[in-house]
Amino acid sequence: MLGAGVGAGWLVLPLMTTGAQDPVPVAAVATVASADAPGQDETSTADLVLPLVAGVAAVGLAGYGYLRRTRRARSRTTPGTVSAAPPVPSPADTERQARAALVLADDCVRTSREELSFVRRRFGQAETEPLVHALRAAETELAAACAIWQRYEQGVPEDTVARRQALVGVVGRCAEAGRRLDAEAPELDRLRELDGPGLAGALESAETWFRELTGRTLTAQDTLVELHERYTASAIGPVIGYVEQAKDRLVFATVRLNEARQAADAGDGGRAAGQLRAAEGAVVQAEALVTGVEGLAARLREAAELVPAALTGAEAEIAPARQGGGRKPLTSGELHARLAHADGVLAAVREERTAGPYDPLDALRRIARAVERLETGHSGAPAAAALLVARGSVAGAEEFVAVHRGAVGPEARVLLAQAARELGTGHPDEADSLARAARELAERNVRAHGSPYPGAGGDAPGLAGAVLGGVLLAEDPDAGPPASYGGPRTRGRHRFAPRA
Repeated sequence: MLGAGVGAGWLVLPLMTTGAQDPVPVAAVATVASADAPGQDETSTADLVLPLVAGVAAVGLAGYGYLRRTRRARSRTTPGTVSAAPPVPSPADTERQARAALVLADDCVRTSREELSFVRRRFGQAETEPLVHALRAAETELAAACAIWQRYEQGVPEDTVARRQALVGVVGRCAEAGRRLDAEAPELDRLRELDGPGLAGALESAETWFRELTGRTLTAQDTLVELHERYTASAIGPVIGYVEQAKDRLVFATVRLNEARQAADAGDGGRAAGQLRAAEGAVVQAEALVTGVEGLAARLREAAELVPAALTGAEAEIAPARQGGGRKPLTSGELHARLAHADGVLAAVREERTAGPYDPLDALRRIARAVERLETGHSGAPAAAALLVARGSVAGAEEFVAVHRGAVGPEARVLLAQAARELGTGHPDEADSLARAARELAERNVRAHGSPYPGAGGDAPGLAGAVLGGVLLAEDPDAGPPASYGGPRTRGRHRFAPRA
């Protein structure tokens, strides 16, 4: 536009000067004119051509620029064009993203809880309060995400847009859980000082815990032999293989603690910190496995003592039902069938108790459910039986998921979270069912997953179990860094530095 204006001014300028009086004397003008008269017309024509060409070029360039701006604007605003807004992810893509976010957030929470157990042993509650608070906040966000996912799988909400928003909510909640842990990871590192003076104390604490756990593992092995003699195979099925897995984790921890000591003696603090964290993760999981054996043994003893009282209490609950009493009216046929079922369950349990080894926890489960079906409400010994069974199922599922989290998918984790909620709100029967379903799904995931390092041994003892348990993050060919307190951004910060 500026060029067009200049060209137009150049064309108009001769017209503006026409008719003006020449300040130079007429005689001089006449003399010069007489000398130059023959070429006067040619000079005037040349003077007009140049500005005309400039004006036309300026107009052409302006038009070309206008056309380019118009096309660019259309490409940005016209739907369906290449440069339109980014495509919206498909429902399947969004669902996959939500599933991955749930697994990642749950792993971060579990790992952070594990490392925090070491920190609290050394520094106490007061100094670790911010870390505990962040962990609790992350657990709350994760629980909310699991609840949203659970409703989503049940078909709630039904609207397509609302279901997409629910998945976005799952991803957002999980991201917030990770952010809270990431924010406190520097504070934990500052407190532990694994790359400095805190390394020696941390190594000593881990080695002490390791030695204590070694003795408990041997005791758990003897306990498992006793359980085999007193109860059926189904009674001890939940902890079959736990002692062997605990020993595998301890072998892995032994190697890593030795590596950490050597690196510390060589002044390689970064490598020592990574090896120490791997050892700590293995020790925590070994303790979970040993605790699983100890806990099941204690519950089986308690259940065996409770069975006689549960049988008597069940009879007391059945008596009003025979007279038609109950919270929910039942037809005559329904009442008769449920009473017959309850009588059959009680008779079967009495026979099992006198026939030899049996599963007292399963006996309590059957007694409690038979009474529950009569709609008379749990009270007394049947209620205590239902609570003991539910606590055992939730604890067993929690232990299994914790030490196999490298292979467990989101469905089992969400069911386990819901089971814990039901147990906390006083619904033991629902908690028991959900926990058992979560355990079954988790076991199926592990069987389908297999071992990513089937030949691990020799220079890498216990590596396969460490990867399966999530002690190592499996991000690299050598199984990757150890998992640490933190979210997705910081949990792998203690990478193994190469040997000098």
